[in-house]
Amino acid sequence: MTRTRISLAGWVRATWWYTVAGVVVLDVMVVGYWWLWLAGLPPEHVLPAAPVLAGLGAVLQVGAVVLLVRDYPASADHDDTRDGRHRRRTLGVLVAGAVGSALLGVTTGSWMLGVGLLAVLVGLLRWPPGIRWRLTVVLTLLLVALWVVDAPRLGTDAPEGPDLSRVAATLLLTLPTLCAFSLWWWDVVRELDRARATAGALSATRERLRLAGEVHDLQGHHLQVVALQLELAERLIEHDPAAAAEQIRTARASVDEARAGTRDLATRFRGVPLPDELANAADLLRAAGHDVRVDLGPDAAQAPADVLGPLVRESVTNVLKHGAGARARISLRREADRWVYAITNDRRPGPAPDADGTDGTGLAAIRERIAALGGTVQVRADADFALTVAVPAGGAA
Repeated sequence: MTRTRISLAGWVRATWWYTVAGVVVLDVMVVGYWWLWLAGLPPEHVLPAAPVLAGLGAVLQVGAVVLLVRDYPASADHDDTRDGRHRRRTLGVLVAGAVGSALLGVTTGSWMLGVGLLAVLVGLLRWPPGIRWRLTVVLTLLLVALWVVDAPRLGTDAPEGPDLSRVAATLLLTLPTLCAFSLWWWDVVRELDRARATAGALSATRERLRLAGEVHDLQGHHLQVVALQLELAERLIEHDPAAAAEQIRTARASVDEARAGTRDLATRFRGVPLPDELANAADLLRAAGHDVRVDLGPDAAQAPADVLGPLVRESVTNVLKHGAGARARISLRREADRWVYAITNDRRPGPAPDADGTDGTGLAAIRERIAALGGTVQVRADADFALTVAVPAGGAA
C-alpha cells in the first residue's frame, strides 16, 4: 500500500509536468513554424525589422504561456474577487502575451496567427466548468474564418511557402483544442486525487467513530458494574464488613479490566499498518524538503508494525534533527528469517548523533528495544548517516 500511495502521488505530479510540457511544446511548435514561414518569404514582402519583432513577440507569447500554465493549479485556490495581487499578476501576464501575439500577427500579416495565439492565452485561464469548451469551439470557428481571410497572403507570397503555411495554419487551428483537452485531463486527474484523499479521510473518520462506539460500550458496561458493586458494598459495610470489602475488591478488579480494555483499544487504534507508516514518513520528509526514495519488499505489509512502527517514527525524527535536508532513502525487506529496516540520509558536518537518549528516544533506546527482541542495530556515520535494524521475522508480529 505504501508503494501504491507514493506512486500515485508521483503519478499526479508527473501528469501535471507532462501537461505543462505538452502545452508549451505545442505552442513553441506553432510559433516556430510561423517564424520559419516568415523567414522564407521574399525580402520585398517582409519588413526589415520583421524577424526581430517576430522573435520578440515569440518570446513574450511563449513566456506568457509558460507562466499561465504553470500557475493553472494554483489559480484554482485563488478567488480573484478577493485576491487582487493574483488577479493583477495574471492580467499583466495576459497583456504581455497579447502584445507578443499582436507582434507576431502584424509581422506575418496574419490575422489568424494573432487571434489564434491570443486564443491560446485566454484558454489557459481558469474558467467555470463547461465555459472553456464553448469558448474553444467559438474561437476555433473564428480561426477557420480568419484562415479564409489570410489564404491569399499565405498561399502566394512565397514560392515554396504554401505547404509550410498550411502546416503552420493547421497546427494553429488545432492548438486551442489541444490545450483545452490537456487542461481538462489535468482537472480530471486532480479531482480523482482529491477524491482519493477524501475517501481516506472518510475512512479515518469512520474508524474513529467505530472506536468511540467501542469505548462507550466498554466503559459503560464496566462503570455500570462498578456502580452496582460499590452500592452493594455500601449496604453491606455496617453489618458485614468482610462482604463489603470483597465487593470493593471486585469493583477494583472491574476498574482494572476497564483500564486494560481501554489500553487494548488505544493500541489497536494507534496501530497503523507499516506500509502506511512508511508512506507517512516519506511524506513528512518530502514536506521538509528531502528527496526521498522508498524501497519496499513485496511482502512489507507483513512486517511487525508494533515493533517497527515506533522505530520508523524515531528514525525519521533523527533525520529531521540531524540531516542536511537534501536526501533520504528508506528500505524495508525480508531476508531469510529477519526483517531489515534501513534509513540513510545525508548529514550535516560535525559529530554523528549521540548514541544515548532519554525518555525512550535516541539510538540507545532503539538498541535497547531491539536487543530485547533478539534483533541487531547497525549505525554508520561517514558522508551519510545510515541506521540498519534487523528483527526476527516471527518475534513480535
